Amino acid sequence: MSSVLHITNGDSFTERLKKLNLDGDIITWREMLCEGKTLTNVGSESFWKTRFEFLNKNYKVSKSWFIEKTLKEYRSLCNHKQQDHIVLWFEYDLFCQVNMLAVISWLLTNRKYAEISLVCSGNEDDSNKLYSLNDLSDEQLHTLYKNKKILSQDDTEYADYVWQLYCSNNPIRLENLTDFNEYQFDYLGDAVKTHLKRFPSIANGLNEMENTMLRLAMDEKPTSKTDFLETILSTQNNLGFADTQYNRAIERLKPLFTNLNPVKLTKKGKEILEGKTSYYSCIQDNDVYLGGALKYNFLYNTENDRILKL
Repeated sequence: MSSVLHITNGDSFTERLKKLNLDGDIITWREMLCEGKTLTNVGSESFWKTRFEFLNKNYKVSKSWFIEKTLKEYRSLCNHKQQDHIVLWFEYDLFCQVNMLAVISWLLTNRKYAEISLVCSGNEDDSNKLYSLNDLSDEQLHTLYKNKKILSQDDTEYADYVWQLYCSNNPIRLENLTDFNEYQFDYLGDAVKTHLKRFPSIANGLNEMENTMLRLAMDEKPTSKTDFLETILSTQNNLGFADTQYNRAIERLKPLFTNLNPVKLTKKGKEILEGKTSYYSCIQDNDVYLGGALKYNFLYNTENDRILKL
């Protein structure tokens, strides 16, 4: 009998997985590497120092919380050295796909002997809906597990390569990737496209997510900030963000709202949304990273879906 280690995408699914009574231990990957600066050497001292600084500054994460929740779980992963089969449980969205790349990169360095399998939810029926793992029934999860994809060395090395590019200081190299469908990552190509659209647009200095938020504010006329957040969460495509990320985005865009109860845009907010003026010079910040790249050192051209370096 081979021993199994499951690595999950978060605490809520870990609790769910425990109830499925599958063989093996479970480790939760508690990170959100789609936000803030990332370094290629996953698990190194410099990697965790960089991550703590970002989380502490932007989400008020205390050192004790970070040690207790993230580092202790990571150390537990380090101590699981016996399993020769590792199963990754992740989802289709950007949040999950970036974490998945980092975990595979770490495994490639630290668990060379292990067979790595991937269970990834997304397209589960004939509808256009993309499903999270927690959206699925126990029966569906058992079926996904039974049909898990065993990753070849080519697959894992490709995931590590994409991770290196994500952590590089130039997203144009990511943009030039076209061979996603040659590997067993059904949702990685779309996740990379979603990532690139997080750079500010040439049109008005806001990225796709920020423009969507302004448009929802104007079209849906939310009656409160809570209503606004619910609207955003129910209409986000494949970012996979939670209200914490959107709350932070609302704070950044606050000058463009006259009010959040009800939600109303300023005159400038409407002009930016209509492309009559740009918010680039107002929001430019030299300390905002997307992976390894500075967000405001690049512009996204929505007309040809290309990145430009400033």
